[in-house]
Amino acid sequence: IGKWHMGGEIDDPQRGFDHWISFKGQGTYWPDGHGTTRVVPQTSYEGLNVNGRRVPQHGYITDELTDYALNWLKSLPKEQPFFLYVSHKAVHADFVPADRHRGRYDDEPLPIRIPSVQELEDGGLPIWVRNQRNSRHGADFGYNLAEFDPAVYYRRYCESLLAVDDSVGRLLNHLEQSGQLQNTIFVYMGDNGFQFGDHGLIDKRTAYEASARVPLLFFAPGRIPGNRRIQELVANIDIAPTLLVAAGAPGGPQMDGQSFWNIITASSTDAIKPIRSHLLYEYYWERNYPHTPTVHAVITKDWKYVRCHGLWDVDELYDLAGDPSELRNLIHDPQQQERVEALNGALWQILSVSHGLELPLLEDRGNTYPLRLHGKSPQAPFPPQFIVPEGQRR
Repeated sequence: IGKWHMGGEIDDPQRGFDHWISFKGQGTYWPDGHGTTRVVPQTSYEGLNVNGRRVPQHGYITDELTDYALNWLKSLPKEQPFFLYVSHKAVHADFVPADRHRGRYDDEPLPIRIPSVQELEDGGLPIWVRNQRNSRHGADFGYNLAEFDPAVYYRRYCESLLAVDDSVGRLLNHLEQSGQLQNTIFVYMGDNGFQFGDHGLIDKRTAYEASARVPLLFFAPGRIPGNRRIQELVANIDIAPTLLVAAGAPGGPQMDGQSFWNIITASSTDAIKPIRSHLLYEYYWERNYPHTPTVHAVITKDWKYVRCHGLWDVDELYDLAGDPSELRNLIHDPQQQERVEALNGALWQILSVSHGLELPLLEDRGNTYPLRLHGKSPQAPFPPQFIVPEGQRR
């Protein structure tokens, strides 16, 4: 129930689901577009696909999808096992809160510090990161708006998220009242992170923590010990194998992920055995958003190594424990060269196994956004490590 957004703009029922409610692309928060500058008349918006039948959207999408989910749950016999996947449009940009939540955080400051251009240069960050600041995905020219304010944008994001909180509460209340909560595993996660000025950027696509890391919560009364935070590496591809093990049906060899059920059900954090020593991050350049290059990264619990492909620029190494904001690039630190070599070797090994060396060429789709604002942040200078003084050779 909700956003599918895979395989183009289709919202047709997909194999494996016996009940289907979705919409094309990103959908819309309101059928009439109110609350935004993008008014979408009902006559041109295709509404929802309910089991292959076109049905109008009547209200605020987060609430409406929750209504559909609750109605489906109520139609099931209480003893019947079920899997329900609710994929809200929220909180995808542009952020449009429900009317009851609009303005809730108007007076709240932005809790994210936007680093200065000089700070990024002093930290040795790549040219492309500093230059992206004046692009569609930069804090100085967000979505090509000359007066973009990351603080206002973040407030609308938080206000839009309140309806998702309401949705979770309604679903949990139903399961509790129906007596099913004690036998249900509830998983809450995002499908991507988001930058609200981190590194002078907005949106996603980069390998930085604000973009690549997502919240992941598991709730299963009597099966998963509560009120604790587990600091282990897991990936989105590990969710399905974990749920299969929990249901007593281990996944097959065709699945790339690994179950972390034993991690989240361990009686104490001392008993946890990690399933991963590292994660791979991949992003492939899109002509639609030419300011972000192809990026690969190897992420361990304490370190991150990042390589950009096809640019004359510096790679990146961050001490995640000592520099969680990733503002001090240690790629040229003499004391870290052995680590750089090891992580670079690990990256190429992972890519050779995962077919990541086969860079995809993607056909243009939709609008392209090559614009750059002139006059706010200066263009980044060339990395000093690559500069040879006149009269010298290397």
